[in-house]
Amino acid sequence: MTPLLGIRVVDFSHVIAGPFATFYLAQLGAEVTKVEGPGRSDMMRAATAPPLQGGQRSMRTGESAFESLNSGKSFAQIDITTPAGRRTALEMAASADVFVDNYRPGILDRHGLGYEEVRAINSRIIYCAISGYGQSSPGVAQRGAYDHVIQGLTGMAMLAGADGDPPVKVGFPAVDTTTGILAAFAIVSALRERDRTDRGCMLDISMWGAALQLMYPLVCDSLNNGTRPERLGNQGYSGSPAADIFQCRDGWIAVGANTQAQLVKLAGALEIAPALLDGLLDMKAREVNGLVQTVNAKRLKQLLSDAMVGESAAELEERLNQAGVPAARVRSVHEFLEEYRHRGLLQPLELGAGPTLTPGLGWKVIQESEFAPTFEHPGRHG
Repeated sequence: MTPLLGIRVVDFSHVIAGPFATFYLAQLGAEVTKVEGPGRSDMMRAATAPPLQGGQRSMRTGESAFESLNSGKSFAQIDITTPAGRRTALEMAASADVFVDNYRPGILDRHGLGYEEVRAINSRIIYCAISGYGQSSPGVAQRGAYDHVIQGLTGMAMLAGADGDPPVKVGFPAVDTTTGILAAFAIVSALRERDRTDRGCMLDISMWGAALQLMYPLVCDSLNNGTRPERLGNQGYSGSPAADIFQCRDGWIAVGANTQAQLVKLAGALEIAPALLDGLLDMKAREVNGLVQTVNAKRLKQLLSDAMVGESAAELEERLNQAGVPAARVRSVHEFLEEYRHRGLLQPLELGAGPTLTPGLGWKVIQESEFAPTFEHPGRHG
């Protein structure tokens, strides 16, 4: 699938957000040239992993981390602090479709490579500027940012955990990666718009803007109703006490019984007597939206916890799903990949000579002739 074949990208980006955006473009067929300065290469080339068990570190982490974000690109070393380097960069921009800037706002401008300078020589350029606070944020645009800093800024770190806990950041660079995906989406959209208007534009992509997209329902609720999102620990977004992570005898299981019907199925699978639910549920509220409504959430959650604490998480995962209750044993990333990497939807990419294995772009293209549903359609049972 190469819908961006023929698109040329000049890539002044480093670390994660910008390189992930241009990685998507490269994998979709674009010709991406990543520019690094002499003696100032992308720090991901030397990235190291956290210590493994026993204190050892992965020796290939720097190589694979860089490859996973930059495979499919060509590389150019240009010193933009010199007149000759600036001319070379402008010459590249003059024949490009996309120009990506992932440095702190103002750095490329100081070297004559800002949007106005590039647009002056190429009016059709899609100039994508990626930064922590965005070019359109007066007073703070110049600030540097990292993933965990933006998680703190936007309130994301105050959503995990429970009331009274210190801030808890998401345990992976959620903002960085989302910013990259958002930038790639914006660039592809801008290219499509240019097909219609024959005009380029500047895209202002901020990490805090990407963070708000991740928290979209909560942000909309706060903007429109002035609500202050509660810290719910591991409880699901629906607020159902039966949508949570419960301890089993050999691990943990995430259960999603959001509706009254799912709760009844859950109770049945756990052999909880229906009489024990009496007095805990607000049956009248069920008629409004079907979600679990309780008059004693704490008691209901304790009832479910007591029923699951002696169970095997793996066996319970199978039993609950068979009963129609969404559930999954809690796994580590490594456990999940070992189990699911060979299932059909994951489309691994082997990059470079290593090779570096990645999960692909997150989707699978299925041609009409290949379509063979693996599920039963409701109502097709004769």
